Amino acid sequence: MLYRSKQHDVLDNICKAFYGTTENKTVEMVLEANPGLADHGTHLPIGLAIELPEIEPKQAENGAVNLWD
Repeated sequence: MLYRSKQHDVLDNICKAFYGTTENKTVEMVLEANPGLADHGTHLPIGLAIELPEIEPKQAENGAVNLWD
């Protein structure tokens, strides 16, 4: 999905809103999908196109369902 940054956007908040979490290396995967994104610093410029890749939800180690993911 393509996302356009808004005023005061930071990547952690974008990942939290889109994926529901910043765990499971979501921020790192978005950075990997968008070479040069980290060069913009903490607060992203308005209108920056960011590709938000499909990320498979991480399964619990023992196969159990975690209600808080």
